[in-house]
Amino acid sequence: MNKEILYIELKTGFSHNGPAWIGVVEFSKSKQTVYFDGKALKKFKSPGINANYYDIENRNEYWISGVKKDGLDRHKFGSGKIMLDKNAVEKYLEIIGDEQINPKKIEVVNIERTDRKKFTEIENSKVNNEDRNSYFDNNYNKLKKNHIA
Repeated sequence: MNKEILYIELKTGFSHNGPAWIGVVEFSKSKQTVYFDGKALKKFKSPGINANYYDIENRNEYWISGVKKDGLDRHKFGSGKIMLDKNAVEKYLEIIGDEQINPKKIEVVNIERTDRKKFTEIENSKVNNEDRNSYFDNNYNKLKKNHIA
């Protein structure tokens, strides 16, 4: 199982000030889907200006990137505390080369593990989709078909 610590920021409706997390994520075999905090975040085929992933359940857009060594993960015009998964604290401190969390910038939280099986079944199911032009619609129709959306 491929796990990594990444920075994740909700972009839908927030521009650079959305809720943000640093935590342990899991990848699908293809590395096109990131599983984090009960969500399956699918890579856009053509990244937008503010987002490079979307939530396959609700279409919210996210920016996902590696954790920066200087601790400045937020966009230079963004603000707000970053929530750090308690299971990632040690690795995060190692990455930034520090011994303590800055409580003005970081809040340590418990982030739930994702049930990958739920999303694997959705993504591998077949559905008739008349609008194959949208990057969302195929997965969203699968969710509706399986009564999740």
